[in-house]
Amino acid sequence: MSETSAIPPQLGTLESALYVDDLDAAVGFWQGVIGLPCFQRVPNRHAFFRVAESPRPQVLLVFRAEVTEHPPAPDARLPVPPHGTRGPGHYCLAAAPETLDRWRTHLEAAGIAIEADFHWPNGARSIYFRDPAGNSIEIADPAIWTA
Repeated sequence: MSETSAIPPQLGTLESALYVDDLDAAVGFWQGVIGLPCFQRVPNRHAFFRVAESPRPQVLLVFRAEVTEHPPAPDARLPVPPHGTRGPGHYCLAAAPETLDRWRTHLEAAGIAIEADFHWPNGARSIYFRDPAGNSIEIADPAIWTA
């Protein structure tokens, strides 16, 4: 590969998106149960949640899919192309391994059914459950991705 065709570096994931039908239920879950601050909301369209501030901002975008599937108006100030999906997606939050028992207790106290709670072959643990839209949500020890 020549120097001019080298792949440029990237910094990591900045934002991830999930799609829902009931935005109010999503805000109640992500803010009230998971504790992510909602920093932007457009009623009946989207809610954006702050996941982390450093070392770089990380954001969870929650959209009503049927609204984001349409192209922007020709005079749109922000001409974001159509996007969205149907059916359940997946999102994983990282948590320190020593907090996973507390997370499980917290989720169960909030009436959230735990679908799976197990250790990967390397010993790292994941807890799986569903958000109100049916998306598969995981809270995991970041070590799940280490050798």
